[in-house]
Amino acid sequence: MAPRRAGAALLVLALLLVVASAGLSGYFGTKSRYEEVNPHLVCDPLSLGPAAVGSRLPAACAPLQLRALLRHGTRYPTAGQIRRLGELHARLLRRPAAAAAACPTAADLAAWQMWYEESLDGRLAPQGRRDMEHLARRLAARFPALFAARRRLVLASSSKHRCLQSGAAFRRGLGPSLSLGRDEVEVEVNDSLMRFFDHCAKFVALVEENDAAMCQVNAFKEGPEMRMVLEKVASALCLPVEELNADLVQVAFLTCSYELAIKNVTSPWCSLFSEEDAKVLEYLNDLKQYWKRGYGYDINSRSSCILFQDIFQHLDKAVEESKR
Repeated sequence: MAPRRAGAALLVLALLLVVASAGLSGYFGTKSRYEEVNPHLVCDPLSLGPAAVGSRLPAACAPLQLRALLRHGTRYPTAGQIRRLGELHARLLRRPAAAAAACPTAADLAAWQMWYEESLDGRLAPQGRRDMEHLARRLAARFPALFAARRRLVLASSSKHRCLQSGAAFRRGLGPSLSLGRDEVEVEVNDSLMRFFDHCAKFVALVEENDAAMCQVNAFKEGPEMRMVLEKVASALCLPVEELNADLVQVAFLTCSYELAIKNVTSPWCSLFSEEDAKVLEYLNDLKQYWKRGYGYDINSRSSCILFQDIFQHLDKAVEESKR
């Protein structure tokens, strides 16, 4: 009977891990799996989803042009994130072996294999290639007339490697139906358009290179909510709280999200966090994006005018040409 009870215990533990991961995945923000937004893709990555009222074009309506502004596919952590994770993992490895029994969470994480290398530095993961290939096939299925043979396809990207590879993967997803090749060189590199913020001198001066621009983010990192998360994580790892900071705790949380998105596994790093912790860390990330990319400063939105101007100019041109 003992082996049967042990097997049942393992099954319960596995179920608990899955439930724990599911409870956190709604708080991963931009590091979420795309399937979190469209759960039907888990079973069928080519599914167009449930047919909603008004989701189909009326019979009398013919699509003229599709312009899609797409985020890259699932990527690896950046070199900076990998360095911070390596630093945290190294601290756990330095703990004496005798302390393992008293601190099982730290022992489990010390035994975790640190497989990320800095050379990965935000590059597209294999899952990211599949993301883009499947997205291309879904768009082609939804708008078959626009993706028919002899239709013109233009792909533009920033110079970021993950974006170039995403463009190439999108093209591969369309298969041989369009008379184009398959190499990355087909993707036009246009940083002035796709990374407009880097080319806006006012944004760079007032936000990107201005330490004071993130004062609210820094204040939250030192605030009571983050302090509670820091103390809880430090206790779980049996480390002095002074050895941790918001950035190290955040990278542990991000690793939980990356492992789910890249490898579809529940990382042992997830065990450090409750849903309440996840809410705090999600807010920290949202706060940064609010001030750096969102509504925090007027220049954040104004810097994107060049991109939206390009989109609407092409749409207007398509409408005018259709009237000839």
